[in-house]
Amino acid sequence: MALTGQSTDKALLDAVHELWRTSFSYIKSMAIKSALDLRLADAIHHHGGAATLSQIVARVTQHPSKIQCLRRLMRVLTLSSVFTIQPDGGAGEPLYALTPLSRLLVGLHNSASIMAFVLNPVLITPFLRIGAWFQHALPDPSFFEHTHGQALWEMARHDATLDVLVNSAMVSDSRFIMDIAVREAGDVFRGLSSLVDIGGGLGAAAQVISEAFPHVECSVLDLEHVSVLHDWDDEKCVKILKICRKAIPPREAGGKVIIIDIVVGAGPPDKKHKEVHALLDFYIMFINGIERDEQEWSKIFLEAGYSDYIIIPVLGFRSIIEVYP
Repeated sequence: MALTGQSTDKALLDAVHELWRTSFSYIKSMAIKSALDLRLADAIHHHGGAATLSQIVARVTQHPSKIQCLRRLMRVLTLSSVFTIQPDGGAGEPLYALTPLSRLLVGLHNSASIMAFVLNPVLITPFLRIGAWFQHALPDPSFFEHTHGQALWEMARHDATLDVLVNSAMVSDSRFIMDIAVREAGDVFRGLSSLVDIGGGLGAAAQVISEAFPHVECSVLDLEHVSVLHDWDDEKCVKILKICRKAIPPREAGGKVIIIDIVVGAGPPDKKHKEVHALLDFYIMFINGIERDEQEWSKIFLEAGYSDYIIIPVLGFRSIIEVYP
C-alpha cells in the first residue's frame, strides 16, 4: 500500500513539476527579450564569443547594483541553451559563450529584429486576453484588435516606432530565410527569366534572389504592409492565387508560383518540430491567420485552378511550395 501511495505521490509531483515548468515558459521568452534589450550576445561577441560576467557588465547598460540579478538572468539563459557556461574564465569567474542560437541575436540582422518584434509588449499583451476573445462568436475581430481596438497594420501606420519595428523584422527575416533557400533549394529558381515577389515589403527576398541569380529579372509588388498567405482565410488566399495564376505563363513555359510558408506536419517528425508548428499556428491567430497542413494547402490550390504542387521542407519549420498552373 505504501508503494502505491509513493507511486501516486511521485506522479503528482511530476505532474506539478511539468505544470510549473510549462507555465513558466514565458519567463524564458522574457529572458531572451532582456538579452536583446541589454544586447548580451553583442557584448559576448565583442570578446570573441566568450566573456566573463565582469566583461559583459562593462559592455552593457545596467545599474552596478544589479550585477547579481544579471548573474541570475545568465543562469536562465544558459539553462535555456542561449549561452553555454565554462567553469573558469580567469580569477575564478565562469566564462559565458555564444551558442548557435545566441549567434542569431548578434547585431541587428539574423533573427534579432524578428525576435524583438514578436517579443514586443504590443504583440504580447493580446495573448493575455485570449480567454475573453474565445467567448465571442465568429466572425470576430482578431484578439489583437480585441485588445488594441485596431489592426496591427493600422496601428503601425500611426506609430512610427512600431512601423520601423515591423519593417525591420520582415526585412531581416526575409533575407535570413532566402539566403538559406537559395543555398538549399536553388533549383527552384533556376530556369526562371523573371520573378515577381508579391507582398515583398522592402524587397529583401527579391534582392537575395537577384544577387544569386543575376539573370532573373526581379520585381516587388507591394502595398503598405501587405501580408503573406498565412495571414488570410481560405477565400482570400484563393482570390490572391487566382490573380497570380492569370499573371504567370503555362507550366510548359516555366510558369509557377513559389510560396515560402509553414506546412504543418511537413519536415522532421520530432516533437520539437511539431511543437513549433502548433505554437506558430496558435500565434498567428492574433491576426486571425492560420498555418495550414498539406491537405489545407491542396484545397486552396485546387480551388484557385492549379494542377499540381511540390512541397520542399528544407527551411527548418518552413517549407518551399512550388505550385503549377
